[in-house]
Amino acid sequence: MLHQRIKQLRLARGLSLDGLSEKMGGIVTKQALSKYEKGASRPTVVVMTKLAAALNVKTAHLYTQPTVTVKLLAYRKHVSLLKRDQEVIESFVAQNLEERFRLQELVEETSKIKLPLARFKVTSLADAEKAAIDLRKIWNLGEAPIANLIGLLEDRFFHVFEIDTPSEKFDGISAKAYDEEGNVKAAAVVTRRGLPGERQRLNLSHELAHLVMNVAEDVDEEKAAFRFAGAFLAPSSLLLHEVGTKRSSIQINELLILKKRFGISIQAMLYRLRDLGVINDSTYTWSCIQISKLGFRKNEPEPLPSEVPQWLKQNALRAVSEGLLTKEEAEKLIGEPIVEEQQFMDRRAFMKMPLDYRRKIMQEQAAALKNHYEKLGDKEDLGGGGIIEY
Repeated sequence: MLHQRIKQLRLARGLSLDGLSEKMGGIVTKQALSKYEKGASRPTVVVMTKLAAALNVKTAHLYTQPTVTVKLLAYRKHVSLLKRDQEVIESFVAQNLEERFRLQELVEETSKIKLPLARFKVTSLADAEKAAIDLRKIWNLGEAPIANLIGLLEDRFFHVFEIDTPSEKFDGISAKAYDEEGNVKAAAVVTRRGLPGERQRLNLSHELAHLVMNVAEDVDEEKAAFRFAGAFLAPSSLLLHEVGTKRSSIQINELLILKKRFGISIQAMLYRLRDLGVINDSTYTWSCIQISKLGFRKNEPEPLPSEVPQWLKQNALRAVSEGLLTKEEAEKLIGEPIVEEQQFMDRRAFMKMPLDYRRKIMQEQAAALKNHYEKLGDKEDLGGGGIIEY
């Protein structure tokens, strides 16, 4: 298990064998590291300490069994990725979802989770459209555009995280975490970091589709996922109200308005309008050609800001405040330093003092405040205005 853990963490951190060796100060060669990962030899205690530090974990973590088994979904569409890129993505997702599950357990959130996984049977693309409508109903979203998709998903207990990858062949992936009894304990949707908001939202909705749909074998799952994503972000009833039921043409500027309104790209919007029969294939093709000529195929104008996941940081800070994690453990988990206001730090130090000593300090402070307010008397306005009668 140790050798698998070392390799998983190395790949999850985006390190090559050379990179890990360098980060360890050259204490071991990449050949030695390769042997550790293959189980051909075991690192010494000194090397283990250096390994843990380089991988940003405690030494004990290298020996622990994974608390859950992570299964990746819908990975077949990424077959054009290089093998190393696939390994990095798989390790990153598995490691991060496992870490988030442990935090989820710490803050006692797992028992609240009711994920609609594989809930919607899809035997046609029309079923995918209906699945999006039904999920909106279950989540009480109405028909309005979704202002913050990541916030919505995190509120519904889906983990959302981004991965740094130079490969443009990767857009997103979804995953489930199972316990030893085969029960799903957590689920995640993952997208590539650095995408504009409109692409980020479509990717995440697409990956959500893979989690909530149960697609028949004779249905193209990718097309069904795109249909779901479009319907989830731009419900047909509202969209048809905005653009009409039949159009022979549509202007770029109108598409940009719709882009801001629904939070999806102009290309995805055209695809959605064709799905709904608002424009025909000829109009769709002509519009796509015009977009390509304008250079908008890869770089659309007026990109939307990316949304930012908050669950991990918020709950890591919560765990620190409740004494479930140390500040250092939380910093490793979120990958950034935690800066606290001095008064909050002082309060935590105060609460660690013996009870009798705390009472003595509070009595002294109460006496000091009493003297302060007695001296003020009626000379100071303590924040309240006079009573005005009407």
